[in-house]
Amino acid sequence: MGCVDLFNLTSTNIYRPVLTRTSNKPYITRGPSMAAIRAESVATEKLGIFIEKNPPESKLTQLGVRSWPKWGCPPSKFPWTYDAKETCFLLEGKVKVYPDGSDEGVEIEAGDFVIFPKGMSCTWDVSVAVDKHYQFE
Repeated sequence: MGCVDLFNLTSTNIYRPVLTRTSNKPYITRGPSMAAIRAESVATEKLGIFIEKNPPESKLTQLGVRSWPKWGCPPSKFPWTYDAKETCFLLEGKVKVYPDGSDEGVEIEAGDFVIFPKGMSCTWDVSVAVDKHYQFE
């Protein structure tokens, strides 16, 4: 299933539950519930940065994310270059990352699983203090 804009759902939207009746059985609901749509993991790549929103806990457990080192910082703005690929999971915070050479930023926030490629130079603009688990490869 693709990305769903929860703010623009309409009565004609295909994700609206459909009531059906089979023989003498009661009506049943078909289609995903709103909770299922909201909880769905959505992965995107933008400007070379991979972001997965709401990754399943099973993925975090399989990767051992909660045992990775932690790093944090207060609201600030600073340049950064990745000497190695970094995989991280934001526990708290909100950041806009501007890859060098781009006026466009990539927003990441608490609950995001993010991969920054080796060699990327960028500027971090931290608007809400960050706390994250991270791993370099």
